[in-house]
Formats: sequence, C-alpha cells, structure tokens
Amino acid sequence: MTVVSRQGCHLCEVAEADVARICGELAVPWEVTDVDADPELRAEYGDQVPVILIDGREHGYWRVEEERFRAALTR
Repeated sequence: MTVVSRQGCHLCEVAEADVARICGELAVPWEVTDVDADPELRAEYGDQVPVILIDGREHGYWRVEEERFRAALTR
C-alpha cells in the first residue's frame, strides 16, 4: 500500500493521515513515495496527488474514500 505524495501538499497530508489511521486499525503496512523524486511517477501522477496504490495498482486519488479503501484492503 503506497501513497504517492508531494511535500507541501495539503490534500496529501490529509490523505496520509487517513491512510495512517485506517492502515493502523487494520494492521496493513504502508509507505509514502515522493512523486517529485521519480520522473516516471511525476509524469504519470504529477497532477493527481495524492494517489493511493494498492498492490502497485491505482486505487484512487485526491481523497481517501474510507469505505471503499477499507473494502479494498480487506479483500
């Protein structure tokens, strides 16, 4: 589970807090990747951050839809 994020991005901070809370409750490991540190990620997701990736596949972007996110993590 990865959050593709950017420093100084308010939506990213909110998404990271939501992911931390939910993943903490479900004991799911997660990480943050800086979109600006990787040219390929920046080209693909630069305008969509934060982006949630589950098993390397795009789950959603901009906001965490909690019910949908929880369901995806518990499948």
